[in-house]
Amino acid sequence: MNAVTTTENTALAQRGMGFDLSPQTFEQAMKFSHMLADSDLVPKDFRGKPGNCLIAMQWGSELGLKPLQALSNIAVVNGRAALWGDAVIALVRSSPLCEYVQESDDGHTATCRAKRKGQPEQVVTFSMDDAKQAGLAGKQGPWAQYPKRMRQMRARAFALRDVFPDVLRGMPVAEEVQDMPPERHMGEVERVEPTGPKPAYTPEQFAQLLPSWRVAIAAGKATADSVIGKIKTKGTISPEQEAAIRAPAEQPAPTSAQQAEPVTDVQPKGEPQVMLEKTVGDQLHAATTLGALYEAADLIGEVADPEARARLTQFFEERQFALEAN
Repeated sequence: MNAVTTTENTALAQRGMGFDLSPQTFEQAMKFSHMLADSDLVPKDFRGKPGNCLIAMQWGSELGLKPLQALSNIAVVNGRAALWGDAVIALVRSSPLCEYVQESDDGHTATCRAKRKGQPEQVVTFSMDDAKQAGLAGKQGPWAQYPKRMRQMRARAFALRDVFPDVLRGMPVAEEVQDMPPERHMGEVERVEPTGPKPAYTPEQFAQLLPSWRVAIAAGKATADSVIGKIKTKGTISPEQEAAIRAPAEQPAPTSAQQAEPVTDVQPKGEPQVMLEKTVGDQLHAATTLGALYEAADLIGEVADPEARARLTQFFEERQFALEAN
């Protein structure tokens, strides 16, 4: 009763039908969550966990469920909030957007037919062949004990989430989430501390590299900010050197060779270009997904030596073929 005010009690009494504990403010919700967490009548995922109770009530509010309905029909599965199958179909059938939901099973395949107003009927099936392909058939637990029910839940989940995503607010179905492998803790992230300060560009090194940077900027292949950003990944420059890169100056028109190859050498003198080739090659080799491989491939264009770029491109294509084959 701490979760409702005196005014609310009076209003509820005037209804002549019990009372409603739905909180109206955040403070009331917090008090109610603690009351629920102390109760033996809530599911075990919510006992002693007022935070879980509060989040479940908020999910229920967005779905149109009262607080106690939310705690009864929202489960915590593999760390995710999910709706039990019967609550899913109840929410859909109570929506004015739903014309009908029909379910059937022939002993091998479950079928769910769902019709949204103004749209054609959608038919979704889930068979034992689908269950075998997903590694679910015969799995210890409900799939071994109640395969018909589990087929029904899978067909229902696929159909209703496809046809009524706005009604379900994107909430997954508990029976479906239960079959997903739990998230694994991969351990603490190792923090790698810098080994030491980056080397400073000497006046001689800076004077040697400045013309190529200015040509790249003048040719529109880079901006002063991007050049300075790359330089600072290799070493440090003084404010005067940074100003020299930004300073406007007449530049000779770049030659055809300069136009063909972007000037991105930002390494201090003495660090051979082969090191850049090795760095890109290592990143291509370390890529375990196509996305990571493509990110590493973007660095190939920064290698100035055409032969090195050709070698890296060939290696990229070999790695791409290997990852696609997997």
